[in-house]
Amino acid sequence: MEPKTSIVSSSSSKPSNPNPNPKNRDFLIHLEAYLAKRDGVDKLLKISRYASKIILASSVIPESLPLSLRLKSFESSVGVSRKAFRLGKFVQDVNALRSANISSKEDLLLSILAYGGEGLYYFVEQFVWLGKAGLIDKKNLNSLQKISAWCEFIGYIGSVSLKVKELSQISEDEQCLLSTREVSMIRGIGYADEEEKLRKLRLKKLMKRLSVIQDFADGLMALADISDGKGMLSAPLLLSSAGLLSALISTHKNWISC
Repeated sequence: MEPKTSIVSSSSSKPSNPNPNPKNRDFLIHLEAYLAKRDGVDKLLKISRYASKIILASSVIPESLPLSLRLKSFESSVGVSRKAFRLGKFVQDVNALRSANISSKEDLLLSILAYGGEGLYYFVEQFVWLGKAGLIDKKNLNSLQKISAWCEFIGYIGSVSLKVKELSQISEDEQCLLSTREVSMIRGIGYADEEEKLRKLRLKKLMKRLSVIQDFADGLMALADISDGKGMLSAPLLLSSAGLLSALISTHKNWISC
């Protein structure tokens, strides 16, 4: 089971104001800020894990070679290590739900599904980690992992639904700005402010779309966990590719937000 980045919405607990001039930042200072974040290190581990899984699933390296056994051991160790990054992470979903901008019963339901599902997932994952680390009895580990997978999957249903609604609102705002810019052009007055707002709005739209793709990729892996790796959508190479895609998108989002 893989952790996802916190569900992105207008009330997300993630930083919402990325550096306005990322190109002017010193790379090493930017890297230090990125690695200081829990999600920054976690997603780098996720990239390394799923890159290893892709190599193993594609049979590029024969299973008889020692390197193949080392990659399997590395992938397994990284998977357990990443679970430690979920300690207390459910609190961010509690706070996100408390501060959610809820204007209708539909928004309330979707927010409960999204933040509640993800929060329960992170909460249960703490015990999964303790079981894998050997601190608590492993007899209930399979049941905990199944509960965790269901909570995560339900969270993604709510998350995607919220983001689709937000994308619809962003598209409406974009059309309004385009109309305002067109009027300004006809009147021969300046429209630099509208251009800047459009640029930011289109960037926000792009990031939101990437976030939806990430949710679908992570949701596919959660579904595979629910079905115990059975079915057409549970092929190892497909799931590994989905995991790597999710990790790369999340890494990009975290990079520009710090």
